[in-house]
Amino acid sequence: MVIVKSEFVLALNQVASERGIRVDEVIESMQAAILAAFRKEHPEVEVEDDDGNELVVVNVDKGTGETSIMSGKKDITPPGFGRIAAQTARQVIVQKIREAEKKTVISQYLDQVGTVIRGRIIRRDMNNVYVDMGKAEGIVPRDEQIKNENYDVNERYLFYLKEIATSPSGYSRIILSRSDPQLIAELFKREVPEISNDTVTIKKVVRTPGERAKIAVHSTQSGVDPVGACVGQKGMRVQTVTDELDGNEKIDIIQWNEDLKIFLTSALSPAEIISVDIDLEKKTANVTVDESQAPLAIGKGGVNVNLAAALTDLEVNIIQDKSETKIAEKKVNNKEKKEEVKPE
Repeated sequence: MVIVKSEFVLALNQVASERGIRVDEVIESMQAAILAAFRKEHPEVEVEDDDGNELVVVNVDKGTGETSIMSGKKDITPPGFGRIAAQTARQVIVQKIREAEKKTVISQYLDQVGTVIRGRIIRRDMNNVYVDMGKAEGIVPRDEQIKNENYDVNERYLFYLKEIATSPSGYSRIILSRSDPQLIAELFKREVPEISNDTVTIKKVVRTPGERAKIAVHSTQSGVDPVGACVGQKGMRVQTVTDELDGNEKIDIIQWNEDLKIFLTSALSPAEIISVDIDLEKKTANVTVDESQAPLAIGKGGVNVNLAAALTDLEVNIIQDKSETKIAEKKVNNKEKKEEVKPE
């Protein structure tokens, strides 16, 4: 039975070449699809034995397109099955072309992995948000989302293009992120020329998405203030980055220092630090602060001290020193007493 003419085989070869599809891959898919169609039409025919060995196979002649269904050496192709087989073959080829085109589109984004891209929300389900990127569709998994963002349909966001993930079956997905620390790094690269020209470098970014972030910056050129460059005139640069994060995430810009004590002191801002004791072997730091400064050092829910610890790669313990408070209170009390006994 001939269901594919030689002209069609030539056309298949041409399409395969233009679309980057292997002819063998298409033929194998055709064989599997035609066999599935045969099983559906003729369930009474056993196509496998109890051990899963094939009893029925589909032969497709690559040169002529002649197709036959064989049981051993016996041709059991049913009369009139050619129409079903031809339709199945066409469906397989169309599917393979679509898959190849999708792979081609996705491959265009390989060079953009690690950058930011703007996209429009097109739908969402219980776990994922789906984004129209223009030529392709991206996906934002739950752990890449910011918990206090709504992601309403047609809203536009800037996303960090994190990776192109491939499943075991070969299906590719463009993974986007709103929670990755590198999103903040890339946003600052866009806003701060000194970072683009390598005058200022970003050492590290840590964040609790939607709440707070800390970015450590360093200047490679004397006379350039890395913190000031990132803040911008009247805070415009850091405000632009914050606005891209829906304005909810506070960003602390910290000047990196190779002296860990100085760096950690800066990382715990805006708290005032009394002393820092670091054990490099244990990678721990005991930070002493006045009792009144402890809430600032720790932050709401521990977010400030946790981010400082992540920024410096240290386990940070905040120790409250009540003596400073007592001394200050004593000075105030003494002053009040002197004023009380001051002669008229």
